[in-house]
Amino acid sequence: MFKRILLPTDGSALSERAVLAGLALAKSSGAEVVGLTVVPEFHTLTLDPDMLEDTVAQFHSNAEARAGRFLEFVASSAATVGVACTSERVTSDDPYRAIIDTARARQCDLVVMASHGRKGIKAALLGSETQKVLVHSDIPVLVYR
Repeated sequence: MFKRILLPTDGSALSERAVLAGLALAKSSGAEVVGLTVVPEFHTLTLDPDMLEDTVAQFHSNAEARAGRFLEFVASSAATVGVACTSERVTSDDPYRAIIDTARARQCDLVVMASHGRKGIKAALLGSETQKVLVHSDIPVLVYR
């Protein structure tokens, strides 16, 4: 069925539940998984509160630590259920593009990712990385909500 499943995570509780669901699917189909987290580029002018007070070095250090925690959750959860796992951290201001590019580069045949379920004006203003992956990916996407 599936041989390699991409599990993108942003560290949120819903994203972690999607990772666990993806791992259960991987286990049942004998697939391996690739954990992925996408870290934004550092910008001097930004609305992101994480970047406002940080120097470039502080931001990179904090981003690396945060990404490490997210990917450690994927790796340790995969080990617990006995699924082979590799991890990747990508820096990009376009998470949806990084997800699609990683899925292609790592030859994944499925992406399992969360949707935060924003509706109305929030969805229009904030956008949805999941929606963008669905629109632009030629690789199947399983959305977990």
